[in-house]
Amino acid sequence: MMSSPEPEPSELLVVAGDERLTLTTAHCTIVAADIEGFGQHNRNNINQVRIRHGMYKAMQAAFDAAGIPWSSCRREDRGDGVLVLASADVRKTLFVDHLPNALVEALKRHNRIHPPRERIRLRLALHAGEINYDQHGVTGSAINHTSRLLDAEVLRSALANSSAVLAVIGSAWFFDEVIRHSELSHAKAYRRAEVSNKETTTQAWVRLLRPPVVRRLHAPPRNGQNL
Repeated sequence: MMSSPEPEPSELLVVAGDERLTLTTAHCTIVAADIEGFGQHNRNNINQVRIRHGMYKAMQAAFDAAGIPWSSCRREDRGDGVLVLASADVRKTLFVDHLPNALVEALKRHNRIHPPRERIRLRLALHAGEINYDQHGVTGSAINHTSRLLDAEVLRSALANSSAVLAVIGSAWFFDEVIRHSELSHAKAYRRAEVSNKETTTQAWVRLLRPPVVRRLHAPPRNGQNL
């Protein structure tokens, strides 16, 4: 699934054999999400449909709550996840100041009303760079890099070995240029990680987010009642 409108583009003619192709490029913030264990054997096709619906509903609610209009972003379905591109005029701090907590809240709402096999835990990768557009979709080294971060074993293991519902990985560039400069991004909650995945060897920064724990207050004992 793809949606528009497109970011502000620039165009360049490229020769491909005996054809001339129009290379359209734009700088975007890149968000890639992936559902943990989507293809597990205990999840049937109906479970997967509900999970996908829940993921998209949670993503849209979180983007809108964070001040990032979902309808203005380009989206490409990934089966067990989604690729989202936001134009350069959307402030990058929104993706670290507000999006993670809003997404945790949206996932909590979904998980509260669904059985265990339909509950969602997400991996989320953040990066930015130049994106190329053609009649088939989008491509670019920045998208490749984001995909390698999202699929990195260090991120998979961090989420699998925790009680978190969301594991965020920011590229080295995104951390150095955006996350560490914002007082609302919880930069100290990120941990540096070494990523080695296919052709990519790099550093990145990982943060785990859990739903807030609601502590129930017990009523005080009545007069004369033993504690």
